[in-house]
Order: sequence, then C-alpha cells, then structure tokens
Amino acid sequence: MTNKQHSSRTIMTITIAVAIVLVVLIWPLSMIGKGGAAAGDGGDAELRILPVARVEMQKAATKSDGKPRDGASIYSTVCIACHAGGVAGAPKTGDKAAWAPRIATGNAVLLKNAANGKGAMPPRGGAADLSDAELKAAVDYLIDKAK
Repeated sequence: MTNKQHSSRTIMTITIAVAIVLVVLIWPLSMIGKGGAAAGDGGDAELRILPVARVEMQKAATKSDGKPRDGASIYSTVCIACHAGGVAGAPKTGDKAAWAPRIATGNAVLLKNAANGKGAMPPRGGAADLSDAELKAAVDYLIDKAK
C-alpha cells in the first residue's frame, strides 16, 4: 500500500510542479502587448482607438486664365457628376422626357433653381466659385442637350 500512496504523491507533486512552471512561463507572455501599463494609463488606449484611415474631400484646383468658362467645360467639371447618371433624381443629360417639364418652366426658373439649389442639388451645383454668367452658360448647355 505504501507503493500506491508513494505513486499518488509523486503524481500530485509532478502536477503541482507543472502548474507552477506553466504559470511562471505563461504569466509574462500574457503581459506582452499590454506594456505592463497601469490601469489608469490611457496612452496606449488612445493609440489603439485611432481610426485606420481618414478621407478628406477637397475641391480640385482648376487652372483659370481669368476668362469665364463655357457651358461645356463647366458641365464636364461640375455638372457631369450627377447629370450624366441621374444621381439623386437629377435629370440625365440629353433625356428629353425628363427635361421637357423643366424646360417648360422657362430658363429663368431653371437658372434660379441652379443658383439656389433644388432637391439634392446644392446651390450652384456645389461650385460656389461659378459666376452668374458661367452658371447661365452651364444651364443653357444642359437645355441645348435636351432639345
């Protein structure tokens, strides 16, 4: 019987020794990446919650020679973004059926809507630097395409 007790005691001793070794080895590994910082230290937390990327929309710089731009160039740089594909309810360029009721209201109303914005369209199509003459040229260009 002493042999059986001796074997049980040996197994228990080995089990406790293995547990202690594992704790000694795993505990330091679990601290890697935590930096061993105190619970109140938020320096690492600030870095971990930073966004992965940031998107900033900026207006593309256009070279101006000081002359007013024509309707076609304004359309190709400003208006095309929405009117080419009918984005957000914008009538597609050249779509006679969509433009007919708008054209029927008259050029003055169309120009006023373009200047002030209508629906999803921002004032001046989002190009605040457009002069009144340039805006009129763009409106006339779109009207001509729909006739």
